[in-house]
Amino acid sequence: MDLSLYLVTDSTYHDENTFLNIVDVACKSGVTIIQLREKDKTTREYMDLAIKVKKITDKYNLPLIIDDRVDITLAIDAAGVHLGAMDMPINTARKILGKNKIIGATAKTVEASVLAQKLGADYLGVGAIYPTTTKVTTVITKVSTLNDICDNITIPVVAIGGLNASNTDILDGTKISGIAVVSAIMKSDNVEFDTHNLLEISKSIQLKNN
Repeated sequence: MDLSLYLVTDSTYHDENTFLNIVDVACKSGVTIIQLREKDKTTREYMDLAIKVKKITDKYNLPLIIDDRVDITLAIDAAGVHLGAMDMPINTARKILGKNKIIGATAKTVEASVLAQKLGADYLGVGAIYPTTTKVTTVITKVSTLNDICDNITIPVVAIGGLNASNTDILDGTKISGIAVVSAIMKSDNVEFDTHNLLEISKSIQLKNN
């Protein structure tokens, strides 16, 4: 599981063909893992889109993570699920999905991070580092908190929230395993260039800090 460049999708601003093309180009250009996040679709709509996205991620041999929905994860045989604080408990999801699926979790405090690891999470998404433009409610996480989380758990940590190529210097000195981006790729005018650039930035952060 390479978390270096974690793309969280946002189909809000695109028709389906454009959305799928962005995902394809991003996969080809350096994204290492993808989370399909859809907050406003019906179960059928979410599953239909997940099937189409999985065809792309399978083509590039990349893991597809489904946001929130354990049922869709199972239905399309995705690599795993990402769970927030209000979603299914991690240990319950692990019982349903088994030991071979990836379970990611969102955590904003050291206490929540330690508990998530104990319950069976494979990685954590920590943030938001900066305010975001997505339709997801965010609470800013201090980099000092990010550092404390990394120091208190052994599973990988991905920084998320408003990150782009111009502001990742705030992560210098942290022990993250990757950066997660949304708008930096989904709203990019040059997906290939920006994806490649973000991957190089992430690798540089990891090389310096780990």
